[in-house]
Amino acid sequence: MKEIIKTGNLFSPVKKGDDEYLEILMSGASSSLRVERIVSQGHKSPSDFWYDQNECEFAAVIQGSAVLEFEDGKLTMNAGDWVIIPEHVRHRVDFTSEVPQCVWITVFKTY
Repeated sequence: MKEIIKTGNLFSPVKKGDDEYLEILMSGASSSLRVERIVSQGHKSPSDFWYDQNECEFAAVIQGSAVLEFEDGKLTMNAGDWVIIPEHVRHRVDFTSEVPQCVWITVFKTY
């Protein structure tokens, strides 16, 4: 372990705030790959907002729970659940738990 670039704990607590906490854990040199830790605490997307990303997204709930909304339905996610969202599939966050905090790991890939 001569070269530890970065270490951390996925369950490190985050103080309650107005915004979600986002930490980039890793990103590729060409920016075609990005891994994030997101901590949500009752956060959700505005009712008139949809994500429409140019990237494919892998999202996993590590702690807590969440509900993702798609144009054709909703997906309830609990700790251990994951989803792959292809690029340009419109979606938004409809619910995230406050206690426990909802901890996500997301991986974004641009093709």
